[in-house]
Amino acid sequence: MPWNKSDYPVSMKNLKPRIRHKAIDIANALLDEGYDEGRAIAIATAKAEEWDENHPDHTASGSDSSSRTSSKKPDESSSSESSSRNRRHSEPVSSSKSHHNIHVVPTESGWAIKQEGTSDYHSTYDTKVEAVDAAKAWSTKHHIRAIIHNQDGQIARSLKS
Repeated sequence: MPWNKSDYPVSMKNLKPRIRHKAIDIANALLDEGYDEGRAIAIATAKAEEWDENHPDHTASGSDSSSRTSSKKPDESSSSESSSRNRRHSEPVSSSKSHHNIHVVPTESGWAIKQEGTSDYHSTYDTKVEAVDAAKAWSTKHHIRAIIHNQDGQIARSLKS
């Protein structure tokens, strides 16, 4: 079912409207390509957030606009920005069959980390905290996004390296 600006997945409700609208567009394109809803939502959210970082809203005013442009200056509080020059160029916002995100997902016996597009678990953990900590380390090391799911499988949040 295609989503629109007033009818979209619950997991997108806390996104800024600009990012949410982009995520809706991307998710609909992914659905058209045959992706299942859960995967389309995860990919679309990650790509929309990445798109927003790479395409700042120049019409924004006040501190919101200045905080976006300040990321171009060195900032000792953000290691991800200082390592951004070491990252490869981001994939285009349009969908692609090769995605490198990782997901922290619930299993029957605990929590697991799996690479996007695979059915096998990379590693398993007894608690969500352990799995999230490992995913943070992995995403930082490999400059990829970690998508954290709730117990019911819904996306809770996304961590970028």
